[in-house]
Amino acid sequence: MDLDSLNVRAFWEDAVAAVPDHPFLVWEDRPVSYLEFDDRANRAATVWSEAGVRKGDRVVFMVGNSPDFLTAWFGLIKIGAVISAVNTGFRREEAAYQIRHCDPVAVLVDAAHADVAGPIAEGLNRPVFHLGPHPAYTDFLAAAAAVRPDVADVELNGADLISLIYTSGTTGPSKGVMQTHRNFVLTGHGYRYWLGIGHDDRLYVCMPYFHINSQAYSTMGAIGARATIVLSPRFSASRFWPEVRRHRVTHFNFVGAMTAILSRREPDPEDGDNVVRIAYGGTKLPREMQSDVERRFGLKVISGFGMSETTFGMIEDIAGERRPGSIGKPRQHPDPTVPRNQARLVDDDGNDVAEGEIGELLLRNPAMASGYFRDPDRSAETFRDGWLHTGDLLRRDEDGFYFFVDRKKDIIRRRGENISSGEVERTLAAHPDVAHAAVVAVPSELLDDEVLAYLIPRPNRTIDPAALLEWAFERLAPFKVPRYVRIVSEFPRTGSHKVRKEQLRADWRDPDLYDREQAVQAAGER
Repeated sequence: MDLDSLNVRAFWEDAVAAVPDHPFLVWEDRPVSYLEFDDRANRAATVWSEAGVRKGDRVVFMVGNSPDFLTAWFGLIKIGAVISAVNTGFRREEAAYQIRHCDPVAVLVDAAHADVAGPIAEGLNRPVFHLGPHPAYTDFLAAAAAVRPDVADVELNGADLISLIYTSGTTGPSKGVMQTHRNFVLTGHGYRYWLGIGHDDRLYVCMPYFHINSQAYSTMGAIGARATIVLSPRFSASRFWPEVRRHRVTHFNFVGAMTAILSRREPDPEDGDNVVRIAYGGTKLPREMQSDVERRFGLKVISGFGMSETTFGMIEDIAGERRPGSIGKPRQHPDPTVPRNQARLVDDDGNDVAEGEIGELLLRNPAMASGYFRDPDRSAETFRDGWLHTGDLLRRDEDGFYFFVDRKKDIIRRRGENISSGEVERTLAAHPDVAHAAVVAVPSELLDDEVLAYLIPRPNRTIDPAALLEWAFERLAPFKVPRYVRIVSEFPRTGSHKVRKEQLRADWRDPDLYDREQAVQAAGER
């Protein structure tokens, strides 16, 4: 296989030629064929071209899940431009960093997010396109309906960028992970193979499109299999199974919290009334929960490990042994001529550790990001000597099965979102009553993490946790706002005065701990 020639435009257009009348997308019960969607994408490409967008240019999207997101994105793919999708939960200050950093030539917004991203783009003197009528911004959909679907040929190769995925760092601002056309095509090939997806399968997509999961796994996997995407605006526990049943979904992806929420709903005689075969998630479910989900809903849960920096991590074998607690073995491309995905576990000095010992996971494969956008120092630190240093701690048994242990990086994973503890700490420390803040992950009943903020008050000040968190909601996306607050007089520290966060995590439970969710529930019961 010629890896240098791989590009998503050709990958997509080959699928259109092969199955023009097959449904590519289902939205609100309306199917859209591969050919019809291709016409929409061509019109979108023409709009972008006429707006001056060229190959390699970045375009920011702050848009919720919708067919219009996909149409506009595939228009960029057609002309070789690069999407940078902003987390739709971000407030203006959070969105501003990404928009300014990626230096877009244009911004696309929908009605729900125009007030956040629009003014930022105006401040940068960038054109703003709106999905639908807007008094100040160009109506992208009307423009697409008025143009001819003629797209000029653009020379694309595997190393060309297709997407900037911004992911939280342990320190400093978010990193723009540079994903390439080659990575996405290889993922499309691999995903259908790893999960046994065929032409007649239907993939339910309710995870947001600013994530690598929906962009690379679900969408590229569906194209690779000539299958169908059933698109939902967002995850909803009440709508999930009715939509899955109605559309005869066969595959869906999940984060840990999703599965925990679904498993905790009251049992229903219709639980097994579905045709889902595979649920794939990057979170390894506890053994009892996995067995319950599989038995109750009549499906198979497959666990894996992936990152924004590489879609080729680990995955369980759908047809082979699934060892309890394991996230499987390194994912491989189905074509044996494609270089193998290699994994190592190393100690702090870079030496390989023995079987059964814990080490940092290093990966080397042909589907790795090309670095971080405009960040050569962090790129050099993470991508060293051809190996991706994941910052995650794993162990490997004697049969080559890998087990996730912990995050070496100080990242909190909550509701499927990565949270930089440093960012939350800086925000809380800006409150006039707070002298110092230390934020850590603590266990959640929904499998991911909960956020706990240890706070030291300023002299002669008193911290009101409820008021502080209301203040934080105005400055942070809701998923970043801590659930727990603990007021302390000092932090445990190392000899070099660093906060001993491992001790904070171990000693987190306290009778005086403020729990926002309990407080809200108690207020509602009064």
